[in-house]
Amino acid sequence: MSLAGELLTTALPRAGIRTLLSAGDTSLLSSARSADDPPLTIPRDPAREAARRELSKRMYHENDPSLFQRALDAFWEWLGKLFNAASTATPGGTLGLIVIILAVIAVLAALWWRLGTPRRQPTSSATLFDDRPRSAAEHRAAAEAHAAQGHWNQAVQERMRALVRALEERALLDVRPGRTADEAAAEAGRALPAHTDRLRTAARDFDDVTYGGRSATEESYHRIAELDRDLERTKPQLATSNANTAPNTRQGAAE
Repeated sequence: MSLAGELLTTALPRAGIRTLLSAGDTSLLSSARSADDPPLTIPRDPAREAARRELSKRMYHENDPSLFQRALDAFWEWLGKLFNAASTATPGGTLGLIVIILAVIAVLAALWWRLGTPRRQPTSSATLFDDRPRSAAEHRAAAEAHAAQGHWNQAVQERMRALVRALEERALLDVRPGRTADEAAAEAGRALPAHTDRLRTAARDFDDVTYGGRSATEESYHRIAELDRDLERTKPQLATSNANTAPNTRQGAAE
């Protein structure tokens, strides 16, 4: 008996075999046979085709894994082959590869903890103030209220606004609603050059909190608050320069 015939007689009931064979093979199965009858002899090709049709029925595939499960199994198989290939090429084998992976994860975690969320560059349309104008004193009061509650992001924002508003109130900066923190720091640095670097740092802290997705700290708030107090006591260089050059101008005119 051929291999296909054995497969067919094993997988299919005798009555089912009679219905699957073509009309030319019905002479082989003229009647139902008992268990004592000799085994059936079925040509290879009809047996293979009959087995294919029978095994393609839905009832034989009810417990087959889903498409998603097959894709997931293929992925894990690919990942396992990749891991095995990498461990073979790594000194120390699998243990060496695990140590390298853990080291990379540790470095990335340290960078994330140290640098925080990657900073996004603020857009040119990001303004320092909102639509409702408030005085420097109002911004300072709001900043102190946020600081008292430990809301350092809002405290930094309000203190930077208070700093810039105070410079506008002293006419050291023109009142310009669309001004950004970077622009305010650059303009204020020309009138107060001794505080240029601190003004830039304060503007960067404001941008990091407002547009960069980073969290402010108590230290950053107190740094901006101290700068705000120092600027209140600082005289602009422009006024001093004018006062120093006035006598020279009068002296030149007298000569």
